Amino acid sequence: MNHLIKAEFRRLLASRMWAGLLLAALLLGGGMMGAMALIGPENFDPPMPGLHTETGVRSILGILGYTAFVPAAAGTLAATSEYRHRTAAVTFLFAPRRWQVLAAKLATYGVAGLAYGLILAGTAAVALHTAAAVRGVPLGLPASTVLGLLARIGLAMVVYLLIGIGVGALLRNQVVALCVVIGYLYMGEALLMMIPGLNQLYPILPGGATAALTDFTYLADAMSQQLGSTTLQLLPPAAGALLLTAYALTASLIAVLVPMRRDIT
Repeated sequence: MNHLIKAEFRRLLASRMWAGLLLAALLLGGGMMGAMALIGPENFDPPMPGLHTETGVRSILGILGYTAFVPAAAGTLAATSEYRHRTAAVTFLFAPRRWQVLAAKLATYGVAGLAYGLILAGTAAVALHTAAAVRGVPLGLPASTVLGLLARIGLAMVVYLLIGIGVGALLRNQVVALCVVIGYLYMGEALLMMIPGLNQLYPILPGGATAALTDFTYLADAMSQQLGSTTLQLLPPAAGALLLTAYALTASLIAVLVPMRRDIT
């Protein structure tokens, strides 16, 4: 098993994916967070509470949760690349116990997702505090709380990468799987929130669970106010964490069980 994990790490480092994930984490964490903090949420259109308020800090940090399509897309690419390049047959001939190969992929990309989340959270923390210092604005939350929220966001990114792997293992076609993952995370849940009745499902979807985990209620509250509907009640943070864990376990099971006896030609 160890040699399979080492092989997956070599495969990952030999591709451009690790560099793409690193660049994305730096741009989204340091770049986007720094730019938003320097501009000031109160200058957004529509305006948001400023960084000197608790709501403002939570809101600007919660926006990072909506970049989850990046690790999800990386997971999808990881699961579908062997089928696209037709190397799956060779891999399974070398290691006929498919579950070991699939488990090695999960372990490898789980570590990659964790590294992505840590870099995203770390650069975001530096950018946020630096921008606040430059503007001379005291943050509405203590540093320990900010770091705690960013750590939750970082861990959520691991879940989304595993979800991407599960979707890729289920669909196999790389283009279709990417369209499903990115389309759902980038637009699907936002559109669902606009439909009366169906928007009540949002709290139990991945995006709603992430919002609950990070205590990011701004978007749900704003959407409810815009539509004149009942305010969506998100799950408690602990329940959000458990739900995201359930999504990660389900995606992992799909990634291992679905390809076990499926024809790979």
